[in-house]
Amino acid sequence: MIDSPGGDFAFLPLGGTGEIGMNLNLYRCDGRWLAVDCGIGFGGAELPEVDVMVPDPGFIAARRGQLDGLVITHAHEDHVGAVAWLWRQLRCPVYATPFTAAVLRAKLAEAQLLAEVPLTIIPPGGGFEVGPFALRFLRVAHSTPESQALAITTRHGTVLHTGDWKLDPHPLVGPPTDEAAFAALGERGVLAMVCDSTNAMVEGHSGSEAEVRRSLTALIRGLAGRVIVTCFASNVARVETVALAAREAGRSVALVGRSLRKIEAAARATGYLRNVPEFVPEDEAGSIPDENLLLLATGSQGEPRSALARIAADKHPHVALGEGDTVVFSSRVIPGNERAIGTVQDGLVRRGVRLMTERDHMVHVSGHPARDELRRLYRLVRPRLSVPVHGEWRHLSAHAELARELGIQAILIEDGDVLRLAPGAADVVESAPVGRLVVDGNRLLPLGGEVMGARRRMLHHGVVIASIAVDGAGRLRGAPRLTAPGMFEPEDADLARVASDFAANLGELPASLARDEAALAEAARAALRRALGRRLQKRPLVEVHIVRV
Repeated sequence: MIDSPGGDFAFLPLGGTGEIGMNLNLYRCDGRWLAVDCGIGFGGAELPEVDVMVPDPGFIAARRGQLDGLVITHAHEDHVGAVAWLWRQLRCPVYATPFTAAVLRAKLAEAQLLAEVPLTIIPPGGGFEVGPFALRFLRVAHSTPESQALAITTRHGTVLHTGDWKLDPHPLVGPPTDEAAFAALGERGVLAMVCDSTNAMVEGHSGSEAEVRRSLTALIRGLAGRVIVTCFASNVARVETVALAAREAGRSVALVGRSLRKIEAAARATGYLRNVPEFVPEDEAGSIPDENLLLLATGSQGEPRSALARIAADKHPHVALGEGDTVVFSSRVIPGNERAIGTVQDGLVRRGVRLMTERDHMVHVSGHPARDELRRLYRLVRPRLSVPVHGEWRHLSAHAELARELGIQAILIEDGDVLRLAPGAADVVESAPVGRLVVDGNRLLPLGGEVMGARRRMLHHGVVIASIAVDGAGRLRGAPRLTAPGMFEPEDADLARVASDFAANLGELPASLARDEAALAEAARAALRRALGRRLQKRPLVEVHIVRV
């Protein structure tokens, strides 16, 4: 039974397992539920009709009376970005560290939810109880402040949910991963480690933020002209590094992009960036000589509406680049974003801009553990079971193989699998419905629904709208009028031919259809499809408006 009336301890991912992004994880203990993280994902090249997606929370929304709380492990969008979109369906208390809470408050304020959401601040490394779950944060290094792993203890045993983490001896902002706390947890016994798989295919170590600071400081000191650095906005250590490197090079820093300004506000409000001077307002950057200015911009992943994309297209209201200027991509390429990033980089190079990336300079290190770090954590925690999450199937499989090499049982699951952890042997015992919702303006639409299906057809095949006038006997009066945005050039002769074929097809319809509006409309749509197929060999979305005369 999906709600386990007999009592057990189980794990159910609704997003983020079998994919990167949209993390939404559930734990069940004796019929009560705990949610961990609630994040967004992006459409990418395979879903060009989609900008932002969130996991479908329908399963747990139907059980929100049994949902005791939502814990957020850190402030990255793929872990916190969907809270403001989905909380109305969950309506449970939310728990986060001070920095993550500051980022979340800004999102809730935009959604007019700030006064509604019960948000409890937990200090890094702090312990708290939510229903039958005794919880403790464990400090981990990652590419945003106050990232936390989560130890979840119930009467059935303890699970370690790592969140995103790495082993960085010098993370620069915040302390290193608390290895002693992980070792102590391992001494007490751990049923399962539900663990980040992002870099499970990468041998060695992920590297340190301190290395990036040394490299960027030297690099920026030697550059002439205007300099732009783009990085993930939430990487406060990297923002601090760029600001300090700029200061050493005699440059003032301007932030370009809304998300950077939001993260700066959250960071300063919670005690970070204390050694960094106030940034220059974006609209005043033009008054500073090129040799004395550094711009820190959003858009490292080629996001079409980002500051860097607009700069590359020469459409930014305050910033322009040209020959002799430099853009440093202090970030990695998230799989699926290659084409978008390439488009932005092409636009920059076309303007004579020099590019520097992680491929040719030490300007970025990952925030996720490579294989040596995974081995180290497994040896500290010594879980009975490994449950790889936060990755696509190739990442999960490589992670499971590594765990097995260490003598640890590993179980591969995907979104919707209910993994019973205790009592008894761990096993997938049932499944829950999962899905994706598309953020469309101020609403959510099912990815597999009619609206998005129609949008996909329009994107790939176009849309044709016909208007016809018919009399009471069902006879066509006048020529059909066709509108086909995105399919024909103005005055295209093919459009006139399609209209003529359509009119001929309508003339062949039986007179009996005239009295049935719905049947006439469907027959007219079929006639239009035949006319288009004959001329274009395409099947666009079609609609017919009927006017009775």
